[in-house]
Amino acid sequence: MKMLDVLLPCASFCDLVFTGLPDMPKLGDEVYSHDFKILPGAGFIPAAALTRLGMNVGWASDFGNDFFSRYVLEEAGRQNLNPALFRKHDRPLQAVSVSFSFAHDRAFLSYMDPLPVLDLAALVSAHPARCLLLMGLHHDPGIPRIVETAHAQGSIVFMDGQGNDSLRLDDPHVEAALRSVDIFAPNRKEALNLTREKTPEAALVRLAELTRTVLIKLGADGVLASHDGRVVHMPGIAVDVVDTTGAGDNFDCGFVYGLLNGYSLEDCLRSGNYCGGRSTTAHGGWYASPTEDELKDYLAQ
Repeated sequence: MKMLDVLLPCASFCDLVFTGLPDMPKLGDEVYSHDFKILPGAGFIPAAALTRLGMNVGWASDFGNDFFSRYVLEEAGRQNLNPALFRKHDRPLQAVSVSFSFAHDRAFLSYMDPLPVLDLAALVSAHPARCLLLMGLHHDPGIPRIVETAHAQGSIVFMDGQGNDSLRLDDPHVEAALRSVDIFAPNRKEALNLTREKTPEAALVRLAELTRTVLIKLGADGVLASHDGRVVHMPGIAVDVVDTTGAGDNFDCGFVYGLLNGYSLEDCLRSGNYCGGRSTTAHGGWYASPTEDELKDYLAQ
């Protein structure tokens, strides 16, 4: 069996993206946006971004027979995403998010039908990959053993920081998960919530006690990173922002691309910043994700 570049276990959503809003909607009021798109989101975003970067991606996701599932599957075909790990069910599996997107932040209103159980341990065992990419803060008690399995197969384990705002480092399951993975990449808000620190710099120190490589995504300000005690700040790139949805996911994909291609820490960070920044120049989080050639041209400058 050919080893995947990236194993991506992540649910799919259909995003209804409203941009150009004058303000957030309030009860009793009606607000009109200047633009609107329907686009696949959640797991589709990193799957599409990594595919454009030439990565062999195994995206594991469930789909039903509802409108939203059918639409995402159709778009997956148009974007040449690998369907080998798709699980299709003869019942609705609705997953939809309304995105209120502003120039520097966004808010979501989401709904998801209950998903079939995914045996992550079995998935990891059956599909070796150079990188296991976890798009959320997985902290159930079985995660360290799953990471151990991935490591035994030669995988690097990268974990994003998306999760419940109530999660804290004093939760022993959260601490165990962060100690087990190779790279942890929360955004500023997630890092501060987890550590209860006041600044990203202080949060970085706390998190670096647990995880060898920590990347705190700072939006337009770039990224603050720690690797083996060495701290690096890489500024973001200047872009005309249309929609910030998926910017952090695209950063992850650019960093993973650099990592799997043997780049230095600085060039991995530059790759992440470029992919994250470029993704914000169009709606939906993946439509403007760069190709491998575009990323290489940027890094060569």
